[in-house]
Amino acid sequence: MVLLFTSLYLTNELHFTIAEAGICMSFYGIGSVLGAYTGGWLTDKSDITRIMIFSLISSGCILLFILVATTPVAVSSIIFLYSFAADMFRPAIGKAMAAYSSPENRTRSVSLMRLAINLGFSVGPAMGGLLAIAVGYKWLFIIDAATSFTAGAILFFFLPKTQSDQVKKDKVVVSFASSAYKDREYLFFILMVTIYGTCFFQLIASVPQYFNKECHYSEDTIGWLMGLNGFFVVLLEMPLVTALEKKQKNIFRYIILGAFCASFSFLILQLGNGMFIWSLVFILVITMSEILCMPFMMYYSLSKPINERQGQYSALYSISYGIANIIAPIVGLGIADRFGFDVMFYFFVLVGLIAVGGFVYLKKKRGDA
Repeated sequence: MVLLFTSLYLTNELHFTIAEAGICMSFYGIGSVLGAYTGGWLTDKSDITRIMIFSLISSGCILLFILVATTPVAVSSIIFLYSFAADMFRPAIGKAMAAYSSPENRTRSVSLMRLAINLGFSVGPAMGGLLAIAVGYKWLFIIDAATSFTAGAILFFFLPKTQSDQVKKDKVVVSFASSAYKDREYLFFILMVTIYGTCFFQLIASVPQYFNKECHYSEDTIGWLMGLNGFFVVLLEMPLVTALEKKQKNIFRYIILGAFCASFSFLILQLGNGMFIWSLVFILVITMSEILCMPFMMYYSLSKPINERQGQYSALYSISYGIANIIAPIVGLGIADRFGFDVMFYFFVLVGLIAVGGFVYLKKKRGDA
C-alpha cells in the first residue's frame, strides 16, 4: 500500500510538485538497484534465511522515519534506504524458489509466489485508500512496517532450515567465465525487462496521479481500482500459467503478447478521456500484460544459471526492475508535468512497442517456434 500512495502523500500532504514527487520516487529505484546487487552478492555467500529476515526487519524500521521527514532531501534519503533494505530480499527469495522447486514446476512456483504478492496487492491498495481518507496517510507507513515485522517473524519460526544449512556447505569455486555479467543474451534480456518495467511501473508511478489530478477520483476509488489489478492476477494467473506451462519452449511468445498489452493499455487511457469504464479496461489489459510477462520472464531468469551463480542472475533480474523504478517516475511524471498526461501516454505506447521488438529478437535468436 505504501509504494502506491507515496507519490500522492508527497503532493497532497507535503505539497511537493508532481516533478519533485517523481524525483523522490526515483530514489526507490536507486536503492532497489544497489539493494538487489548487495542481496545477490550475499545470497551466493551466506544464509538466505538470515538475509530475508534482516531485509524485512530493517526495511520496516527505516520506513517509520518517513513519518518525520518533510523535505525532498529527507524523503528521498529515507525512500532510498528503505528500498535498499527491502530489495536485498529479492535475490534471496529467487534462490529459495530455485532450491525448493523442481524444473518441472518452477513456473508454477513463481506464479504461486506472485499469487501471494498479489493477494497482498489486491487488499493493500483498497485498505490504503480507506486509511488515507479515514485516519491519514501516515498510518499507511505504520501498518506497512508492522506487516514487514510480522513477515520476518513468520520466516524465522516457520521456514525450513535444511536449505539454508546446505547453502553454507556448497562452497564451490566457479570461474568468472560463468558469470551472469558476461552472458550477453541474458544482459540483453535484462535490458528488455528494464524497458518493459519502465512502461509497466507507470501503474504505480504516474497513473495514480492521473486518476487523482485529471479524473478527480478520490483516494479510496484509486485504491479499489489498483486493488483490482491484484485481484485479477490472483483470479487468473495460476490457472492460465498452469495451462501455458506445458509449452515452456515458447515462453517468449507469451512475453511478447504481454509487452504488447502494456503498450496498448496506455492507448486505452489516452483515448478513454478520463471515463471510468476505460479506467477499468486499462486495469484489466495491463493486468493481462503482467500475467503474461512476469511469471515467464522470471522462469527464464531462474532457468539460466548454475547454482553457484543463482544470486548473480537473480540480482540482475531484480536490478532491472530497480532501474525501471528509477526511470519510471522521473520520465513519466516529468513528461506529465511539462507536456501533460496525453503526451505521456503516447510516449509509453512507444516504449512498450520497443520492448515488444526486443523480445521478438530474443525469440528468433533462441530459435523458438
